[in-house]
Amino acid sequence: MRKTYNILPKIAITSWVKMEMEEIARWAYIVFVIIAIVAGLAVGYMAYDAGSWNDPNVADINGYVLIIMLILGVIIGVTSITAREVTPFLIATIALVVAANANVWSPLGKIHELLAYWATGILWYIVAFAAPAAVIIAVKGVFAMAKET
Repeated sequence: MRKTYNILPKIAITSWVKMEMEEIARWAYIVFVIIAIVAGLAVGYMAYDAGSWNDPNVADINGYVLIIMLILGVIIGVTSITAREVTPFLIATIALVVAANANVWSPLGKIHELLAYWATGILWYIVAFAAPAAVIIAVKGVFAMAKET
């Protein structure tokens, strides 16, 4: 009986740590999306002010922000997506990639050109954040299927 009582605190601590990690992962994802939105607004405004995404200063900053978002996406892909979240996350990522690549945001430029730059920047950065996480999760899924056969 003594061994049973010694195991109970370990089980309680393990479940508490697991719950804490899931909570941290949820908050990290939310924070990373907010970072993508703020960066999209800031760099989108810079591109609007410069007149193009191809301006050398905007292109440099855009490159740095994209690299940061890719790194954050890798962190999320490796650490925080649980087995029950895989399918919804992959479907959401596919929807984001389609929306970012569809040319439906250009009419916003008719209202105000800045809106088109903001929408483009925000979607680019969210996709740059979600895509590496989706790739990592998809690769994990392929390995899991390979182990089952």
